[in-house]
Amino acid sequence: MFYGKYPTSRLRRLRQNNWVRELVSETILTPKDLIWPIFVRDDFSPAEINSMPGVRRLNILELQEAAQYAADLGIASLALFPYTPTSLRSCDASEAVNPDNLICRAVQAVKNLNLDIGVITDVALDPYTDHGHDGIIIDGKVHNEATIEILKDQADIQAQAGADVLAPSDMMDGRIGAIRSHLDTQGFHDKILLSYAVKFASSFYGPFRNAVGVDSLVGLSDKKTYQLNLTNSDEAMREIAQDIEEGADMIIIKPGLPYADIIQRARQKFNIPIAAYQVSGEYAMIKAAAANGWIDGTKAMLESLICLKRAGSCAILTYAAPEIAELL
Repeated sequence: MFYGKYPTSRLRRLRQNNWVRELVSETILTPKDLIWPIFVRDDFSPAEINSMPGVRRLNILELQEAAQYAADLGIASLALFPYTPTSLRSCDASEAVNPDNLICRAVQAVKNLNLDIGVITDVALDPYTDHGHDGIIIDGKVHNEATIEILKDQADIQAQAGADVLAPSDMMDGRIGAIRSHLDTQGFHDKILLSYAVKFASSFYGPFRNAVGVDSLVGLSDKKTYQLNLTNSDEAMREIAQDIEEGADMIIIKPGLPYADIIQRARQKFNIPIAAYQVSGEYAMIKAAAANGWIDGTKAMLESLICLKRAGSCAILTYAAPEIAELL
């Protein structure tokens, strides 16, 4: 039966076979688009992370094996995060500037393999403070300038250890300019600054905090005085513009899929590489739904990453990087 006028242009023609769907695909995701965040531990620290199915904290030897595996899969880079034992945490985050700390030893171990893979380090104090905040608390507030002074030294020792990319995630005002100036003074002109320019005060970070050993915050009940208000997109654009002005080479927008509109707006407004972070809560939700048989976890994970790429990100941090790289 004929239902009305036959359309001259039928969009379904380009959907009828897999080969033609691939041929006209507008968004392509490859392993080179992926950054694999890895939690690093000392041998005596626990490996299991109950809130992140399929993710473990790795010791140095396991990290080297993971790095080789990632390089073989074609993954672009690793982002390393330390699990710091309680005994090494303090109010002034002194372990963050110890040149022999876990993260520096982890960087050196990966670089010693001479792999064609980048190493990104987190420049922030929350894994090292006994209160769990990203800065130094003075008179009940996270102090901006006091925190930046420590961040400069933290970035310095990570650069000395061999990190290719330094990623400040603390959200202190002016820290990109301060770190860039300090690194240049120390001769680290070629170190890339990947700024967490847009890090919202999100509810999706819970599993990550558990993974780095920050199960509760002390002093301030949340991080809303320095992380972005989730209602604000104009403010996010101001953060990006400020970090570009201060010398950021790339930026991160975090979380990912819930803030795809921010990624798209940033892509249209700024000529700078943008990385999206599919954060721990996003990852855990997909894994939990898959474990209950409610969704196809692999397909849902792939779909969410393609959405982040389509929104305008050139790179994606995801704990599913090896799983997706194998699939691709």
